[in-house]
Amino acid sequence: MRTRALHAAVVAALAVSMLAGCSSSSTSTTDEPFQLQLLHFADVDGGGTAAMFNVDEFSALVDHFRSQDPDRTILLSSGDNYIPGPIFEASKDPRMATVIGKPGQGRGEIAIQNRMGVQVTAVGNHDLDAGPGGFAGTIKPDGDYPGATWPYISVNIDFAADSNTAPLLQAPGQEASSLPPGSLARSVVITVDGEPIGIVGAVTPTLPSITSVGNLTLAPSPFPEDAAGFDALAAVIQEEVDALTAEGIDKIILAAHMQRINVERNLATRLRDVDIIVAGGSNTILADSNDFLREGDTAAGDYPEIYESASGEPVLLVNTDGDYTYLGRLVVAFDADGVIIADRLDSGKNGAWAAIPAVVEQLKAEPIPEVVEVADVIREILGELDGDAYGVTSVFLEGRRPQIRDRETNLGNLTADANLWYAQKLDPVNPPLVSVKNGGGIRASIGIVSVPPGEDDAVVLLPPAANDFGKPQGGISQLDIQTSLAFNNGLALLDMTAAELRDLLEALVAAAGSGAWGHTAGLRVEFDPSLPARTIGDTNLALSTDGEQVREMEVCLGDWNAGACDGVWEPVVTGGVTQGTGTYRVVALDFLAGCAAPAGSENCGDTLPFKGLVNANFASLLEAAGDPGLADFSDTGSEQDALAEYLKAFHPDAANAYHVPPDVNERMIRIGN
Repeated sequence: MRTRALHAAVVAALAVSMLAGCSSSSTSTTDEPFQLQLLHFADVDGGGTAAMFNVDEFSALVDHFRSQDPDRTILLSSGDNYIPGPIFEASKDPRMATVIGKPGQGRGEIAIQNRMGVQVTAVGNHDLDAGPGGFAGTIKPDGDYPGATWPYISVNIDFAADSNTAPLLQAPGQEASSLPPGSLARSVVITVDGEPIGIVGAVTPTLPSITSVGNLTLAPSPFPEDAAGFDALAAVIQEEVDALTAEGIDKIILAAHMQRINVERNLATRLRDVDIIVAGGSNTILADSNDFLREGDTAAGDYPEIYESASGEPVLLVNTDGDYTYLGRLVVAFDADGVIIADRLDSGKNGAWAAIPAVVEQLKAEPIPEVVEVADVIREILGELDGDAYGVTSVFLEGRRPQIRDRETNLGNLTADANLWYAQKLDPVNPPLVSVKNGGGIRASIGIVSVPPGEDDAVVLLPPAANDFGKPQGGISQLDIQTSLAFNNGLALLDMTAAELRDLLEALVAAAGSGAWGHTAGLRVEFDPSLPARTIGDTNLALSTDGEQVREMEVCLGDWNAGACDGVWEPVVTGGVTQGTGTYRVVALDFLAGCAAPAGSENCGDTLPFKGLVNANFASLLEAAGDPGLADFSDTGSEQDALAEYLKAFHPDAANAYHVPPDVNERMIRIGN
């Protein structure tokens, strides 16, 4: 692993080497190998505002490199072009009409990508977070809104199975530029300097458990992340690759959105005739020795990673981090048979290019004005959301992806506390005792991650800063809340027996490192990760659970007051043995527990075991009576309203600021080796 930071002091010294990688290509002749320049990105899904403050520089890099070889360049995304959150919602503002035609969720982000010249996109999980209907409404034309002027592709989603997406489906293997706006397909062709390039899309088959798929079906199903699963997925993709090669296309790119780069790495050696795999969903930074990463970033592998395909030919794997932080650039040569010439790869040209002012200025690049025009309106709207505070914190609220998905953090606890308090207000007759939520539902920290100049590994975590919109030092604004809880799930209540609750906690602790990792309130757990973990599955196993990691568990039977138990702790698990036959009312996100409703969703979110409960007694809190009425920007019964109301009630000002440190270890406690 390598860590590189681009500091102003070294930019000038490296100018010559950086510019050397940007020289114009010479005019090709018939006896020269065919050269392709692939520009790529993915994962504009941080949930916050960072993308809108990176996009100007990012567009400048796109324009600069494309201008070096405009006839032989492809710009593609490997998925997650937007995510529900402040930017997504800002596009509904009437002011957006001046730049996108007709306002609507996510349309500003699509307009930016239109103006940037995106040519094709793989479907990502967050593209479907608003369901197939929301997805279709974001990408298809609507009055003055042109829709996505490029196609979305995926070979393993049955778009015909849902009435929202079926009308957008096009035959595979067509020229991308000939398809109508808002198209969906298994594959497309992009002709570059007279050469047809086949592009196949694929997404993680786990989509039903991590987003809202409606009637869409995925293949293969089920998908175990093991050799058999990789073989099955490769077979689905290979069918479309073979269809393209049968048409004489000998240069093929797979735009994949597999969430974990390990999946794309396993596909690389299983597929035939695929030359390049553009990964997506994992935010993995691949970079070479000539790349200069943003301060604090670390490369997880080389750019590109080189594998041998199932047909014995080189296959290149590339990926970059999201939110327009980097533009991936791969300049590659093919021989007369369409095989990559690996020894022609040039690290001076290829790699992850940081979208920061220093790099853009050094290249003498300029942002695309049409992109800036849309981003400026979005930034104006976002600024208004970052004004008055709903609460105040004296500490950084930890919501960074690696931390929030692996351990207890103060932000995880704070939002779990808010949900419990809020649910008790909305249902005082049968109030919950326990709150659970998944780490993957928290999309961003609240505060500042600062890296002092010249100190790559020194990270300082600070509370939010005051701003000119009226937010005080440490203030938690509407924008902060909407950014962190971007999905704004509804809250739901359900009953769980002691055995069912224990099985749920076995699933939550076994998911350490993934979005299904749990945060709790009203509960204290000790678990040993060295012991056998619960197997994956969304049906509750109750007394037959095969998880043995939960050793101790207690529920607070008294008032849960601002994160502390004012009553008696009742044992639920002692020495690894489930105790008693009691039933506990639980508040959870409806994304996770909606499968327990009488006519609920088929899959439980993150495959957590809320299905098959003895007597769930499910109740949604959306639009329930009893809203405290301290905040009104989000729907009653939603997690955003719960947090805003809770902050107003308990941490409204500096004198009552939230003060629990980011690294806390009081509720989800690891024991053992």
